[in-house]
Amino acid sequence: MTTSMVSLDWLVLAPVLAPAFGVLLVLLADALAPRARGLHLPIALVAVGAGLGALPYAATSAVPARSLCRPGPEARCFYETAPRGLALQFLVLAGALLVLLMLGPGTTHLDRTQRGGPAVTVALVLAATTGAAMVPATRDLPTWLIAIELATLPAIALVALSRGRGAESGALSLLMVSLFSFALLAVGVGLWTLATGDATFGVDSLRVAFADPDRHRVLLLAILFLIAGLGFKLSAVPFHLWTPQAFVVADEPISAFLATVSKAAALGAAIVMLSPLAALNASGDSGATSVRLVIGVLAIASMTLGNLIALRAQDPLRLLAWSTIAQAGWVLAPLAMLTPTAASASVAYLLAYAAGTLAVFAVAAAVHSGTEGYGERSLTAYAGLGRGNPVLAAILALGLLTLGGLPPAVLGVVAKVVALQPVVGAGQWWLVAAAILNIVLGIAVYLRWLLIVVRPAGDAVPQRLRLDPGLAVALALLGAGLIVLSFAPGLVIGLTR
Repeated sequence: MTTSMVSLDWLVLAPVLAPAFGVLLVLLADALAPRARGLHLPIALVAVGAGLGALPYAATSAVPARSLCRPGPEARCFYETAPRGLALQFLVLAGALLVLLMLGPGTTHLDRTQRGGPAVTVALVLAATTGAAMVPATRDLPTWLIAIELATLPAIALVALSRGRGAESGALSLLMVSLFSFALLAVGVGLWTLATGDATFGVDSLRVAFADPDRHRVLLLAILFLIAGLGFKLSAVPFHLWTPQAFVVADEPISAFLATVSKAAALGAAIVMLSPLAALNASGDSGATSVRLVIGVLAIASMTLGNLIALRAQDPLRLLAWSTIAQAGWVLAPLAMLTPTAASASVAYLLAYAAGTLAVFAVAAAVHSGTEGYGERSLTAYAGLGRGNPVLAAILALGLLTLGGLPPAVLGVVAKVVALQPVVGAGQWWLVAAAILNIVLGIAVYLRWLLIVVRPAGDAVPQRLRLDPGLAVALALLGAGLIVLSFAPGLVIGLTR
């Protein structure tokens, strides 16, 4: 439908609007029927499912899909999703759906692991999902900044409401980092607007600013502030310190949300911000080259430090936290090349990483049921899992091998190749060498966990784990998905192009 002022395509907006309406329905249901506590998760699942159902329309309507467009000689659209943006929206919504399944059905798990009641937790998950789905489609700076914080603040509340030991300190750490990150982003947005005279991420205004020496310096400073602010969201070194503390104290599904959906929002924000620089990089502008160097250094630092500390971690969620930091380096490595193809490679890698990570977190939720909190989990709990629970062990193995990039998890192997292709094509051999070294370190990290899984449990009888129905469904979907994608990894790559 169109008006004389702005053209709207509601179905294109549906991946963002559906979870937003879900928040309203959950809160309304809680207000009108406070005793019907079992309604909240089904409402959320339907809302997220509706958002997923609208993605094929956006994918086939136009390339890119647009809405909120202003007519006239200076026509501009404020909501725009290219294929990689739609792939990130798919990751956000699918990840949120799996996290909601892990939290349910019913309220037993939520009552045991989260404070505030099911309605609060479900509404917070939907609110963060709304922000994360909005980020890759934004084109103006104010909405971009608001969407990033909408994806972040509810996630902080989810950690704070966890019943695990140390949850308050973990949430406080995440809150302080988030405030600092917001300050950096706000300063960066202000400097960007000052340098370009434009409140959008426009290529033309950016090119003019780079051509002026004085504005060029201001713009480079703006980009550095924005990269630093997004580094906190991505858990990139040296902006990573909140990650292990928040992951360890939260419930496994909440940590899985932070590791996947929140990272999709951060990558979407980085792609929106860096996309105008691709044109400058193509023309050989030195400013774009310096930005590429900064992002490349962050990628190497994140890969190396994350893998080295993960090698010594004894808590499985602490290991996954440092794994997330290392994998952030892999997401940043192709992105540093500042080309559209490289951005698509980053998204494809994140999709593969998210599939493996969600599978590992789902198995961790089954193994550590009732042991949430700092110091409550240990890798020794996985000894004998291969004998006592072979299906869970197989799903865990597929997830770990995907993260490590080892067959038979072909998806992980292809993801590593796809991530390195733009780097090799740009001739950045220093970054290629560091990535190859970290492939070896990463294999050691994940094989260490896998060897514990296949190791006998000693004299102890292997424990048969009872799974909540929602968690069982999530595990089945993730296991089947990893098997299918290992046979057809091109499905992931095709989503981004």
